[in-house]
Amino acid sequence: MHFQLTEEHLMIQKAARDFAVNELLPGVIERDEQQKFPVEQVKKLGELGFLGMMVSPEYGGAGLDTVSYVLAMEEISKIDASASVVMSVNNSLVCWGLETYGTEEQKRKYLVPLAKGEIIGAFLLSEPEAGSDATSQRTIGEDKGDHYLVNGTKNWITNANSASVYLVMVQTHPELGSKGINCLIVEKNSPGISLGAKENKLGIRGSDTHSVMFQDVKVPKENRIGEDGFGFKFAMKTLGGGRIGIASQALGIASGAFELALKYSKERKAFGKEISQHQAIQFKLADMATKIEAARLLCLRAAWEKDNHLDYTLSGSMAKVFASETAMWVATEAVQVHGGYGYVKEYHVERLMRDAKITQIYEGTSEVQRIVIGRTILG
Repeated sequence: MHFQLTEEHLMIQKAARDFAVNELLPGVIERDEQQKFPVEQVKKLGELGFLGMMVSPEYGGAGLDTVSYVLAMEEISKIDASASVVMSVNNSLVCWGLETYGTEEQKRKYLVPLAKGEIIGAFLLSEPEAGSDATSQRTIGEDKGDHYLVNGTKNWITNANSASVYLVMVQTHPELGSKGINCLIVEKNSPGISLGAKENKLGIRGSDTHSVMFQDVKVPKENRIGEDGFGFKFAMKTLGGGRIGIASQALGIASGAFELALKYSKERKAFGKEISQHQAIQFKLADMATKIEAARLLCLRAAWEKDNHLDYTLSGSMAKVFASETAMWVATEAVQVHGGYGYVKEYHVERLMRDAKITQIYEGTSEVQRIVIGRTILG
């Protein structure tokens, strides 16, 4: 067992940290307040290779391992979770799914520009009646011979307005239930696609979240991923890797909040000494550091299992549920360490607390993760 990062891992970690501090930190509070998508910052992420980290260089990616991805996600998420969720969706859900299951033609046409960061993608699964229950797809893809005719609505779609390519789960054979679901590659500018208003969210407010409506949208048959009826399995396989990305985002939020609390505790004085010298604060910091380290090891284990082609279902769900609950707890405690200052925007921790909550909800709620873990350990 080796607990030491390679030189390459350390280099990627530093590159991500430098980018976060130099490019994301300036203006992060304003983007949150104004719900402004980080357009320029995401463009630079793409230019640096952070939007196609695990994609083979053959398709324009960086060809890195999942451990590198976890390290980079943590550093970006320490500063701006609205930017890191773009990175997570593009890497874990869109690029990975296309590279693993797409045809050569689909990879050349869509994966290459996605991996290079020339465009970004979105993953359309959730619906008004199909959140945690992904089998209840109401969006219909009617088979018309050489194309599908898509009608329906998708909710809570990250990158909905900024993406150029959608991976859309549709029900093509309602009588078959989950075995009748397919995943279609849909270009956002296709006639018949419209967007709802941008969601006014508690956290990750810079992230671009909308409902997406489809009305008689024609999608060529060659844009289906995999064999007929493969869509549900595709979604579950893809979300399994996505959980590692969101676990890493949660880890970053927790780490960022802890670093701010630690710094503040050494500067703020009360009763004649720095508050870091008071046992009440030391105990908070000790618990924060311990939980974060446990979350980090869970994330890295899941990443290592994925890189070694092992079944990472259990480790991914454990990482996701533990890291997300750690993020919520640590961020809340960081606000407490800051006292009244923690409640105002300029100290950043209140934003991290708001950002943390979504990690317990999207890409599989904490309740769903516990179902997955329970079923797995019970065989």
